[in-house]
Amino acid sequence: MSNTDNRCRLVLIAPDIADVESRGQVLGDALRGGDVASVILPQYDLNDHAFQKHAEALVPLIQKAGAAALLAGDTRVAGRAKADGLHVTGNAAELAEAVEKFSPKLIVGGGNATDRHHALEMGEIRPDYVFFGKLDGDIKPEAHPKNVALAEWWASMIEIPCIVMGGTDPQSALTVAESGAEFVALRLAVFSEPEQAAVIVGQVNALLDEKAPRFED
Repeated sequence: MSNTDNRCRLVLIAPDIADVESRGQVLGDALRGGDVASVILPQYDLNDHAFQKHAEALVPLIQKAGAAALLAGDTRVAGRAKADGLHVTGNAAELAEAVEKFSPKLIVGGGNATDRHHALEMGEIRPDYVFFGKLDGDIKPEAHPKNVALAEWWASMIEIPCIVMGGTDPQSALTVAESGAEFVALRLAVFSEPEQAAVIVGQVNALLDEKAPRFED
């Protein structure tokens, strides 16, 4: 069993699959591959009713695997589905509202920190984490250099953990880890070939075990 407490850990962005059973199977396979800190479940194009149905099916599956289930979408669904937390994709005002309403009962974190100014604005709200990148921002093999640079700056001076969106290449997880970020988020890198998802999760964990820098206590 690898020691993941003192190195960058993996966060999965659930794939955009409209059929809830297929989505659950793919996600369940990935979670069997190795350590996953949390899974962010985006609403994508689902209406609120369908998102609720997906959340109710997938949240227990994620939690059973030992990961935290974070919902990005209709906040009412999080409570009904007994999710662990909320991922806010809006601006600082929306993040502040969610923190005030749901923290500390739920994990509340946010993205949309596109530069240092916006990142610090979000940091002042004291969320549980800040996310650099977009949930569907994995459009190139490597993690976006701007997000990696933001994470390096953030990790050097701010105690609030950060998650950085990786690229479509699983190896991009190591570049993110080397920035000092506590978490790397992967989506297409794991789910573009669903039958390989568990293997890729295992490979990413092995890579981070071997090469990721260790955090100081």
